[in-house]
Amino acid sequence: MSSEVTVDAPTEERHPGTMSIDTHPSLDILRALNAEDATVAGAVSAVLPELALLVDRAVESLRDGGAVHYFGAGTSGRLAVLDAAELRPTFNAPAGLVVAHHAGGPAALLQAVENVEDDVDLGRSEAGVLHRGDVAIGLTASGRTPFVAGALARAREVGAVTALVTANPHAELAPLADHLLAADTGPEALTGSTRLKAGTAQKLILNSFSTAVMIRLGRTWSNLMVDVVATNAKLRGRVVRILQEATGASAEQARRALDDADGELKPALLSMLAGVDAASARRAIADHDGSVAQALVVLGGPVTAGPARIH
Repeated sequence: MSSEVTVDAPTEERHPGTMSIDTHPSLDILRALNAEDATVAGAVSAVLPELALLVDRAVESLRDGGAVHYFGAGTSGRLAVLDAAELRPTFNAPAGLVVAHHAGGPAALLQAVENVEDDVDLGRSEAGVLHRGDVAIGLTASGRTPFVAGALARAREVGAVTALVTANPHAELAPLADHLLAADTGPEALTGSTRLKAGTAQKLILNSFSTAVMIRLGRTWSNLMVDVVATNAKLRGRVVRILQEATGASAEQARRALDDADGELKPALLSMLAGVDAASARRAIADHDGSVAQALVVLGGPVTAGPARIH
C-alpha cells in the first residue's frame, strides 16, 4: 500500500464561491476563473520587497561568477524550466547562468513521473552542483515538497543563498529559506489545482525575478532588449527596429551598423549612440561588464532612450 500525506495549505481549502462551478455554462465558468486570476497580482505585490532583496543577492552572486538554480516538481518545475529556457533568446544569457532542476528530469516535463517529488535524496543529488555563494530557489505551492526540501537543505550546507517561492504563508520549508516569497493566493477555484492561481503567481515571480536580474546585469538598454539573440526572422526584424527606436536611424543605417558589428546588437547600438567604430564599442562594453549604459558614460552619448516613466 502506498503512503499518503495530507497537505495543510490554503491551496487545498475549498473555495466557497465556486462550489457549483460544474453546473454553470462555459462563459460563467470562465468568468469565475478570470475573477480568481485577477487576485494574483495583488498577492505577488505583497512579496516584492523580499523579491527585490533576492534580486540583489542574485546579481551579486552572478557578478562574482556564481549561478542561480531553480528546484521544483510538477507545475512548479515546469514553470522553472520555462523561465530558465527563455533567458537565452531574450537576454543572451550564457549556459549555466540560470539552471532549472525539474524532479524527474526531461521525462517529467510532458507527463507525471511517480514519486519523484517525494524523493528528498533526489533533491539533494540535484543540488550537488551548487557552490558557496550560488543562489538556490525552491518552488513549491504547498511549501512542503520533499524534492525541494532536499535541494534547499543541501544548498544550506554548501553555503548557497536560499529562497522559497510558495503559495503557503506557513510553509513547512520556510526555515530552509533565507528569502521567503509566500504569495498568499488562497483557495483555488478547483480545490488543490495549483496549476491555476498558485502557478500563475510562481510564473509572475520568476518572470519578474529573472527580468530584473538581467536588467541589473546590463542586458538591456533603457527598456530595449539589446542582448536579444536573433534566431528567426521575427527577431532579426526586432533587432533592426530596436536600433531604429534607440537611435532614430533609418532601417538601412541600422542594418549597416549591424553588418559592421558582425551582427551583434550591443556594439552596433553603442557605435551609433557614441559615434565610435564597432571594435571600440565592443571593447567599451567588455570593459563595463556588458553594460551599454555604463559604456556610454565613458564614451559620451545619451544615457537613456527617452524620459523615465517608472513611478
